[in-house]
Amino acid sequence: MADLLMKMPVPYEPKRQNRFILSFDSTLGINEWFVESASRPHITITPTEIPFLNTSTYVAGRFTWGVINVTFRDPIGPSASQALMEWVRLCAESVTGRMGYAAGYKKNVEVSMLDPTGVVVEKWILEGTFLSDVNFNSLDYKSDSLATITATLRMDRCILVY
Repeated sequence: MADLLMKMPVPYEPKRQNRFILSFDSTLGINEWFVESASRPHITITPTEIPFLNTSTYVAGRFTWGVINVTFRDPIGPSASQALMEWVRLCAESVTGRMGYAAGYKKNVEVSMLDPTGVVVEKWILEGTFLSDVNFNSLDYKSDSLATITATLRMDRCILVY
């Protein structure tokens, strides 16, 4: 009877939300420890309807990868604001109005989840990633909270390596 209730292995160790590292291309100058929180990849598969007579059958249609939302801490030095703005400038320069080539602003980003000893147990490669939204957030004289930056990463595809 006890065997029916216990389907989980005894030495069970779950993945934890606070054991992760977001790694950026080294040319961007964005340190891993800038990251405060991040979402994991998600995929949406559109169902395609095949109508016939008075009923329908469905098959998988196009799929899209959703965006990744990241919150960065903004230290005085090295500045996360500066590093993120340099990445933005590779895509769009607000002073001159020039746009960059995709080969210059699209970078690979890695999301790694760690076990209790710091070993990577899950690794995602986000290919062709760029910043689609950056919010340097608000300031408030009544608050002593840390300054943060929220950003949205848009990627071409996500690959779960292991």
